[in-house]
Amino acid sequence: MTVKITKFIVIYAFVALLSACASTQVQYGDAGSAKPLVTEFGSSDLQQIAGSMVDSLLTFEPVVELTSKARPVLLVDSVKNKTMQHIDTESITDSIRAKLIRSGKFRFIDRTTDDAALEEFRTQQESGLVDKEKAVKMGQQFGAEYILTSNFSEIRQQAGNVTDVYYKFTMSLKNLKTGILEWSDEKEIRKVSKRSTFGG
Repeated sequence: MTVKITKFIVIYAFVALLSACASTQVQYGDAGSAKPLVTEFGSSDLQQIAGSMVDSLLTFEPVVELTSKARPVLLVDSVKNKTMQHIDTESITDSIRAKLIRSGKFRFIDRTTDDAALEEFRTQQESGLVDKEKAVKMGQQFGAEYILTSNFSEIRQQAGNVTDVYYKFTMSLKNLKTGILEWSDEKEIRKVSKRSTFGG
């Protein structure tokens, strides 16, 4: 009987040890960390791009002069993903827009809410629920004066156990009235990974 109890205790202790070794530990990381873990596009890449692009735009002398006199109405178009990866371009677009809004230099048109706005207009104008004198009239919104467009592309090369990925993010500011490209810049990121061989 004692042998069985001892064996049970040993097995229980062994299982408990395996469970402890296999447990997952979670901790907070640095949201601004630039240390890459994989060659795929990551959160640190997003922060680098959004930060450097907005800084470049806001410090470009003609844009500084333009925004010193007024706050132009800007439409930030969705980032175009030309890579082979599934990337949340809406998140990149939101980060760029948020940083520009915090600068206080522009006013913004947001086309992503147009459907909801139209539904609200209809409710105010046609449902009979809203006082006609207090209802918002259609056709009075501001139009964008400038549009900010972005393209994201990659070139991927692989030789043996080395993977080399080159990312390029291009952004341009266009004057919708004149058609003139007022500003353009690009941010490049390169990631190289080397897969370790067994015993290497």
